[in-house]
Amino acid sequence: MEIKKVGIVGCGLMGSGVAEVCAKTGYKTIVREISEEALKKGESRILKSLDKAIEKGKATAEQKKQALDNLSFTTKLEDLKEVDLVIEAAVENMEEKKKVFKTLDGLCPPHTIFASNTSSLSIVEMGSVTKRISKILGMHFFNPVPVMKLVELVKPITISEEVFETAKKFALSLGKTAIIAKDTPGFIVNLLLIPYLLDAVRAVESGVATKEDIDTGMTMGCGHPMGPITLLDFVGLDTTYFIAEAMYQEFKDTRYAAPPLLKTMVLAGYNGRKVGRGFYTYQ
Repeated sequence: MEIKKVGIVGCGLMGSGVAEVCAKTGYKTIVREISEEALKKGESRILKSLDKAIEKGKATAEQKKQALDNLSFTTKLEDLKEVDLVIEAAVENMEEKKKVFKTLDGLCPPHTIFASNTSSLSIVEMGSVTKRISKILGMHFFNPVPVMKLVELVKPITISEEVFETAKKFALSLGKTAIIAKDTPGFIVNLLLIPYLLDAVRAVESGVATKEDIDTGMTMGCGHPMGPITLLDFVGLDTTYFIAEAMYQEFKDTRYAAPPLLKTMVLAGYNGRKVGRGFYTYQ
């Protein structure tokens, strides 16, 4: 099977990045959001990203035009009924993802592959509401998608080998490096990253050191490009909290239990760089 047309569900930070990369690679890409307002924000984010690539000499005006020619936008799930691949990048909530896949299962032809950009949730559980569980996998991109070269391909026990190889070929065609993980919470990256980030919050919470010194320790002492507290703000405190909660519920391991400080900041709306305030303040 050859993938020619891609549908993206969600045009937030991740969805818009995935859509941009697909369109730049030459795939006809249709992006769906729940409202015109959210759709306009996503479209604007894609335009800014393409312009930034031109400014940095990493793209040309002609490449931007070609990408935009491959893109279309909608608020209707029905408009995704003829795509070969759906990449779901909606809110990180299992029930919402199930609703999307169940609806699309009744709209899309039998050959359409479903992929979720989830960073921690069960692929098999998502697929259980459809009649195509052998055609569902995880395709976890990293933010910012146009820059980050990695994609985690999550291989559930239910997927057919042919479908998985088609999805892998597609991911590689985007210029990504693909790593393969079992369908277990956190997959590879978050399985290791989340305890590290939570430990950094615990260190701030207990007064081991300032957030600045913790970040400096990891950048200068371990060569990390970004300290854990800065990384938390970049990823989003709410996103980290939700992933940690999902992993804790699955494993019941205290390494994945969110510290009270993280929960408090999320409740206060201090979700990081995207809202202008997290552990640090942003203009």
